[in-house]
Amino acid sequence: MASDSLDILFSDLLALQDISLESLPPVHSWNPKKTGDMDLVIDREGRWIHEGGEIKRAPLVKLFSSILKFEKGQYYLVTPVEKWKINVEIAPFYITLVNREIRQHETAISCVTSTGETVVVSEENPLWIDHHATNNQPVPLIEVRKGLTGLISRAAYYQLIDWAEVNLTDNSNELFVTSMGKKFVLGQID
Repeated sequence: MASDSLDILFSDLLALQDISLESLPPVHSWNPKKTGDMDLVIDREGRWIHEGGEIKRAPLVKLFSSILKFEKGQYYLVTPVEKWKINVEIAPFYITLVNREIRQHETAISCVTSTGETVVVSEENPLWIDHHATNNQPVPLIEVRKGLTGLISRAAYYQLIDWAEVNLTDNSNELFVTSMGKKFVLGQID
C-alpha cells in the first residue's frame, strides 16, 4: 500500500503524533551560545535527576522535555537566550507503552513516551536495535524527534517481540515488526 494511503488509513494515529509535535516550542530555531553545564541527568528509565534528586513533578519534566535539543553529540536544554548542557545515560525519552493497530491488513505501531508524547513507528520515526557496549544486550530505540531518541522499556520491547514475525525467505532468521509499510528488525533467531 502506498505511503499516502497508509497516511489516510492511520490518520487518527498520525494526528496524535502531530498534536505532540505542534505543542512544542521552535527549539530548532533557537541558537544561543552555551550558558554552562547543568547537574541534570536523564537516566536509563527516563527519570530526570537534578543535583542527585529525582524531579517528580510530571508537568516540569514535560516542560523540560519540550526544550531538549541534540547538537554535535550533546544534549541541551535550550531557550531563546540560554543553552544548558545536560547528561543523558542512553536516550532522553523513555517509551512506556506500545500499541498496534491493524486496518485493512496494514499495521501501525505507536509508542507513548513517559512524558505523554505519541510517536508512530515509520520511515520518519524509525525503530532500531543497538547493542550495549559491555554486555551486548539489545537496546531498542526509536527516533522521537530530530536527533532525540526514546529507549523502549523492557515490557514494551517484549510486546514488540510478541507481535514480531520471522523472515525465513532469505535464511536471515530476522525477527521484525512492520509499521506504516516498513519492516523494522528486532533481532535474529538462532
